[in-house]
Amino acid sequence: LMWQHSLTQCTLKAVFPKGRKELGVSLFQALVLLRFNEGHTQTFEELFQNTGLDQTELKRTLQSLACGKVRVLVKQPQGRQVLDTDVFEMNLNFSAKALRININATVQVKETKDEQKKTQENVFKDRQYQVDAAIVRIMKTRKTLSHNLLISELYNQLKFPVMASDLKKRIESLIEREYLERDSEDSSMYNYLA
Repeated sequence: LMWQHSLTQCTLKAVFPKGRKELGVSLFQALVLLRFNEGHTQTFEELFQNTGLDQTELKRTLQSLACGKVRVLVKQPQGRQVLDTDVFEMNLNFSAKALRININATVQVKETKDEQKKTQENVFKDRQYQVDAAIVRIMKTRKTLSHNLLISELYNQLKFPVMASDLKKRIESLIEREYLERDSEDSSMYNYLA
């Protein structure tokens, strides 16, 4: 079980000079906005220390609150980028016709390329035991099978997308652990070892 904090939804009741509003925000946005109960002005450094968010996540969150369509915070100096030296304050001129405003919908949480790659590697690491079990199950029933037939059979049995190179690595791992062996006459054939 992994908590996806960026996918949470909170409702904050806020009082602005131009009326009360209910703000639909993410957990991180709620953490930042609640800091403004302590004072109308907060520096980036104060928010960083008091929220416990990492810098990239805090910058993304502040950008959504101060630079997005719904600006409940005002950033000094003005601009699209959030810097470590920026100062934020509540937008006392904030007004909207609706009582409920969903700020969270305006935030697009994007995984970086490195995060995506790391996630895919972790997912496959968790699934490698399923792949190993499928290979052994297939080879146990067939005893001898060519590489191409084994790969196609694995694609039929596995319920998740997998790359052929990852399957080949798992086959090599099973050969090293002596569950399978290459045929002595034809290297594209595998034999199951009981």
